[in-house]
Amino acid sequence: MTTDAPEAPFAADLALALELADLADSVSLARFRAVDLDVRTKPDRTPVTEADLAVERALRDRLAIARPDDGVLGEEFGTEGDASRQWIIDPIDGTANFLRGVPVWATLIALAVDGVPVVGVVAMPALGRRWWAARGTGAWTTDAPGTTSDGSVEPRRIAVSQVADLADASLSFQSLAQWRDAGYRDRLLALADRVWRDRAYGDAWSYMLLAEGLLEIVGEFDVKVYDLAALIPVVEEAGGRFTSITGEPGPGHGSSLATNGLLHDRVLDVLR
Repeated sequence: MTTDAPEAPFAADLALALELADLADSVSLARFRAVDLDVRTKPDRTPVTEADLAVERALRDRLAIARPDDGVLGEEFGTEGDASRQWIIDPIDGTANFLRGVPVWATLIALAVDGVPVVGVVAMPALGRRWWAARGTGAWTTDAPGTTSDGSVEPRRIAVSQVADLADASLSFQSLAQWRDAGYRDRLLALADRVWRDRAYGDAWSYMLLAEGLLEIVGEFDVKVYDLAALIPVVEEAGGRFTSITGEPGPGHGSSLATNGLLHDRVLDVLR
């Protein structure tokens, strides 16, 4: 007699999140680089496009059918419901890139339970890439067609690097202006002086490069829960560590620091 292994506790939610990502991709790609794309400026002076709004509406409509008892938090339409289970959506993370035709943007989909992100999907359809994770399942990705030596597009498990010395680490910091405005520019430069390489890859992509073991440190300021919630399960299931710049766990502190785990405390010491 054989016994099947028990299903991971959030397997069905992860499957739904991946379905939502398919839906989001179909909506966003249809308007990417459209010559008649409608762009407006929100009260906080950040841009929003018709695609941001359409993606979030589509995902909310699907969740209302698939998970009617769950809450939803989205960048464009706010919070709906107060359940312990909350879906968190950033319809297009990197709207400025999207509206300029730069392919580095993502749809971020997360499920949080009692405020803790347990499922995360990061879809970057203009690059042909996707990353996902749920608690206890590991972190996974698919490569863009034609970018692997064997032509495979099968899911592969990913893990952070084992770099244990700051002098060998690669750092992604978003933008100097962001760190300057937060009063941390000098500390960022001190960290950059300690590492092997520094670059500003930008937005969700930096965290996914970290989860794949391609760099070791990512930090930024002026970030909201919907900017970070989907990233946390992927980074942590890949073996990394994710806190605020001052070391608090979770996505709700206005800043983020993700590392391969081995370097986290040393980076916090430099930034203090």
